[in-house]
Amino acid sequence: MTQGKKIGYIRVSSIDQNPGRQLEGIELDRTYIEKASGKTTERPKLKEMIDYVRDGDTIYVHSMDRLARNLIDLRQIVNLLTDQQVEICFVKENLTFNGEDSPMSILLLTMMGAFAEFERSIIRERQQEGIALAKKKGLYKGRKKVLSDEQVYAIQVRVLNGEKKSDIARDMQISRGTLYKYLEREKLVSRPKVT
Repeated sequence: MTQGKKIGYIRVSSIDQNPGRQLEGIELDRTYIEKASGKTTERPKLKEMIDYVRDGDTIYVHSMDRLARNLIDLRQIVNLLTDQQVEICFVKENLTFNGEDSPMSILLLTMMGAFAEFERSIIRERQQEGIALAKKKGLYKGRKKVLSDEQVYAIQVRVLNGEKKSDIARDMQISRGTLYKYLEREKLVSRPKVT
């Protein structure tokens, strides 16, 4: 492998998380900071980094769960990078992969990735249990509605009149996904009383 650049990949799931701590103290030539969930590999900065790296480069990632949220995605991304002769270092786990990995290294990648995935599922389960308990005690109200019943009714009327959903979403300042969620629940929204 030729001497290449040191690239950092940092992923935070929300703007509240501090990306600075993830690769603190590592001198990098270039850093990609992703502010997105790791549930999918369709992340703009990840794609940009994969397109940028070249033979001999080394990518530093704080931990495996910052690169991928499940074992299948983790192995695919690592294999994709090492096939390009790019080395990948997971700082927290103190593991490095370069495509010439021993069976023990591959086993460690699989085991550590599986442990990380299992840990996330346990956290999710505890979160759901906590929400269920809070609901039972009347402490959990759920997410606040984005639109009023009147606005939802107006959306229904516009859709029935054949207007484009993208135009309606833009006018209402909501995403198309949110618009579709409201339309799916339209049977629950009664026509507002006009006074």
